[in-house]
Amino acid sequence: MATWDDVRRLALALPETAERPSYEGLPAWRVNDKAFAWDRPLRGKDRDVLGDAAPSGPVLGVSVADEGVKQALVADDPAVYFTTPHFDGYAAVLVRLDDIAADELGELLTEAWLCRAPKRLVRDFRR
Repeated sequence: MATWDDVRRLALALPETAERPSYEGLPAWRVNDKAFAWDRPLRGKDRDVLGDAAPSGPVLGVSVADEGVKQALVADDPAVYFTTPHFDGYAAVLVRLDDIAADELGELLTEAWLCRAPKRLVRDFRR
């Protein structure tokens, strides 16, 4: 089970990452002013669509490389990963924070960061 403290610690350990509130005032983590992870509480429409499958705990949104990656994560582990129609067409997936292990969260955040970081920063990071 991961927490917001885990998200904060892991995200801020990545180069040139900053935590700034999203437009709703909720935490978001950015690299080069591009969000790669954010607190994404469910809205009423989300809950209506998800029904009984809607998580009651915290939800993290993260960038992914493309929709194929998103669909693979959801298919491979629907107990942790999910999406809503709001994210149709977007390279982002939602995560049940209460249900992801901290080590998996670290990998997910690193991949999200790699998707949004400038090429120079990615190159330096991979060295």
